[in-house]
Amino acid sequence: MTTQWIVGVALIGGFLAFGRLRTIGSVSPVQLPSGADTEPLADHPHGRDLTIVIPARNEEASLANLLGDLGIGRPIGSRVIVVDDHSTDHTAEIARSFDFVDLITAPDLPDGWCGKPWACHTGAADATTGRLMFLDADVRVDPGALDVVLEQHDRHHGIVSVQPWHQVIRAYEQVSALFNVIAIMGAGAGRPMPTGVFGPVIVTSVTDYQVCGGHAAVRDAVVEDLALCRRYQDDGRAVTVLGGHPSIRFRMYPVGVSQLVEGWTKNFATGAVSTSLRWLAVIFAWVTALLSITIQLVEQSIGRGDVPLWTTALLYIAAVVQLTVLFRRVGNFSVFAAVLFPLLLLFFFMTFACSVYRTAFRRTVIWRGREIPIRRHRSHVESES
Repeated sequence: MTTQWIVGVALIGGFLAFGRLRTIGSVSPVQLPSGADTEPLADHPHGRDLTIVIPARNEEASLANLLGDLGIGRPIGSRVIVVDDHSTDHTAEIARSFDFVDLITAPDLPDGWCGKPWACHTGAADATTGRLMFLDADVRVDPGALDVVLEQHDRHHGIVSVQPWHQVIRAYEQVSALFNVIAIMGAGAGRPMPTGVFGPVIVTSVTDYQVCGGHAAVRDAVVEDLALCRRYQDDGRAVTVLGGHPSIRFRMYPVGVSQLVEGWTKNFATGAVSTSLRWLAVIFAWVTALLSITIQLVEQSIGRGDVPLWTTALLYIAAVVQLTVLFRRVGNFSVFAAVLFPLLLLFFFMTFACSVYRTAFRRTVIWRGREIPIRRHRSHVESES
């Protein structure tokens, strides 16, 4: 029974690792007047001197949705830049069809740069004052939602990040539930001192961005948002991470299972290395507890369980309840995803093993049709010529 108590304590550690994640809260609906389909409707000038940068590589499945949202809901006075990162689909044509968008084609990728940092750096180059907001192309925003994010930056300064609420539509997307929860844990998003920010929504002042070296300082980082967080913390700047809400949401991998596997393979092993050892140990214990319960279920099903059935059933129910709560904090994941967590856990371990293999041995990952080399990240402080 001692082992069962350890498993129970490890489950409690999951709540501690997740922390008290603050969300951006609800956003009051905006009444749209007739014909107002291309002008921002925010009722206060948060967007003055705001530059919104959207790095986009092969984003034809998502970009039009985001730009449509920004057409009616971007902060008043803001400028929107889409950086086409050598797309081979219709990304550039979609961006060009929105008259409020400035389209920039990223120059050829320089040696030592990863694609997303280069696109973000290119888009931010024209901003000399005010604030920068980086949005991933798969983000969706309701009118007024980005003003809430800017209000948080008014309050906290430094860098403010939001992990959008994960909108799930197709059945295969349910397997991302566990990844989302562990990502929140690993970044310390619900704790006072986060160790990472989330790339889909980032706000910072141009001054802070330039002083900290911007994306040039994290040019070779595959997971550039975690590296950018370290740059701000090393410089003594505030880091604030918020959870999403249906008013700021994304559908991470709408194309299919292969895209989902590519995305999590790219992010997870590198993210684990960036997590503090103390909290990495807690997360490891929590995942191990879920694995232990899974093993007990298998043993019970084949008649080889060495613990009472009621104990296994109680721990399984406790895990399902916990996962249901956590999954609902990060997206509209089904309760069946929690009930079937052993299958999610199997997929997680398979993907994580693939990520470790590509990160540690192949030293490359694949994303958006581009092979990205894994380098030992350095902090770059020199200015760009």
